[in-house]
Amino acid sequence: MHTFNIDHTPAEIVRLFPKASDLFKENKIDFCCGGDKPLRETLAKKPAINEGELLQVLNDTYTEWKEEGNKEVDWEQVSRIELIDHIMKEHHQYLHQELDPLSQFVTKIYRVHGQANPHLRQLHKLYHQFKEDIEAHLVEEETQLFPLVRRYEDSGDPDLAAKIEVLNKDMEEEHQAAGDLLKEMREITNDFVPPEGACNSYRITYARLADLESNTFEHIHLENNILFKS
Repeated sequence: MHTFNIDHTPAEIVRLFPKASDLFKENKIDFCCGGDKPLRETLAKKPAINEGELLQVLNDTYTEWKEEGNKEVDWEQVSRIELIDHIMKEHHQYLHQELDPLSQFVTKIYRVHGQANPHLRQLHKLYHQFKEDIEAHLVEEETQLFPLVRRYEDSGDPDLAAKIEVLNKDMEEEHQAAGDLLKEMREITNDFVPPEGACNSYRITYARLADLESNTFEHIHLENNILFKS
């Protein structure tokens, strides 16, 4: 069993212990786009976080998770084809099914509650920018990057490897932009906590936005820190 310390990166920790992402999100510690830096560097910029307490919670939670019978998935031992299949099933399919319905909820609460809650106008703008960007991103991955990776796994052609490397850099830049939009949405919604007395539609919208953030950050983590590095 691992014991995590400040020399581990958030990406390494989440790769072995996915539930750690909840703790990192709670403390606004990036584990996907900027998750390849040691915790030591991240915590040095966050003096409000007690290093010892964070590591204690992290390792205690990890121990409990293991004792409950959970097993680590070593994604580095999974083939790139299997990882792509997992990403398509758990993340691309989720986005294809969720983006349009959530758009309707974001628009509804802006229309009904926007006058009393001016931040909903910005939320509406940010969400639809995210939606537009991520939909184009999914098309690029599904029609360009993933087919190239599948062909490379069959052939080992160095020309394909060079094309994949260029695409990976483009994808990472798009991931960063998507992550920044999600962080802005979290900030203006008070960590997706609806105001007191909010209606059901308001609460559902924020809950679904929180789920969207969680799924997308895991998606980005699997690509940036595993698929693109293999």
